[in-house]
Amino acid sequence: MYAILDIETTGGKFNEEGITEIAIYKFDGHEIVDQFISLVNPEIAIQPFVVNLTGINSGMLKNAPKFHEIAKRIVEITSDCVLVAHNASFDNRILTTEFRRLGYEFNRKTLCTVELSKKLIPDLNSYKLGNLCKTLGIPLTGRHRADGDAIATVQLFKLLLNKDSYKEIVKEAALKENNRTLAPKLLSMIEELPSKTGVFYIHSSSNILYIGKGKSIKKAVNQLFLRTSKRAILLQTEVVSVSYEETGNQMIAELKYAEELKINQPKFNLSTTNKFTQISFSNANLVVVDKGRNIGEKSVVLIENNEVKGFCFTNLGHQLNNIEILRRMISPMENSMLNRAIIKQYLQKNNVEKLIRF
Repeated sequence: MYAILDIETTGGKFNEEGITEIAIYKFDGHEIVDQFISLVNPEIAIQPFVVNLTGINSGMLKNAPKFHEIAKRIVEITSDCVLVAHNASFDNRILTTEFRRLGYEFNRKTLCTVELSKKLIPDLNSYKLGNLCKTLGIPLTGRHRADGDAIATVQLFKLLLNKDSYKEIVKEAALKENNRTLAPKLLSMIEELPSKTGVFYIHSSSNILYIGKGKSIKKAVNQLFLRTSKRAILLQTEVVSVSYEETGNQMIAELKYAEELKINQPKFNLSTTNKFTQISFSNANLVVVDKGRNIGEKSVVLIENNEVKGFCFTNLGHQLNNIEILRRMISPMENSMLNRAIIKQYLQKNNVEKLIRF
């Protein structure tokens, strides 16, 4: 579970700043499940340059709650969450300082979308939130206001989760959240899973043990936990948690499964050998558009110069029709015979929503 936030402050000397606005979106890795947005009366003056930057002035905050009046709500919504922010060290420092003034030790694990973006989307000229959103086609309204910046960070984080083929973000969250004893939780794990198409990950306390896929994630995991072979029973003994990623359609599930199996090499997955003849596509440059994970979203597979480049999700037309943006959004994958076969076979057996030739 993640608490994605943005904080606006008064400016001023280090560790003497006060909060003027805060926005927190509780995100379960798939959708927003709770939110808290509020102006805050800092009880100190706001620096003039900050007023010009944010548009927030002292008059707007006169009747706003003071920090101690919203502190309990912040603790509740961030409980058992990893804090995610663009330049997380700043937001975490501000929160920690405010709570320390109240005599409370606020301690949360953090993830920084600046650092994640540098790792997963390398070689950009700028990693400022506004520039990243422009590069990736993410809408950003209310720049330098907590709500606008926080919701844009949610969209950025969703994209980064999809790009994280090594599952380092999910592994970190699993270590944070799942230190409980094993039995009798297999049934409760299954109950929390969706009956939707996607890929799932079986975690131990430190590693991914198994990666699977299915048209129904819940059914596939249930079948795995019902197996009685020695290998299956050992897996069931070691499992600590199950995470998953919906993919919207079977093609993306197959591609994601194949790519992440190769990268992570979980010990309980059996190795297989795939033999395919040479596979070509109907057009050397192709964007395959099909249904995404929810209403309005599309999945996209990009093929350029007759090579598979990768896939992504988008719910914005200008992202879909801009090849430069798609190149930055996609989760790269090998132009392997297996990936080519997955796409070719899916196109032969299914009617996709759109094929864009360029």
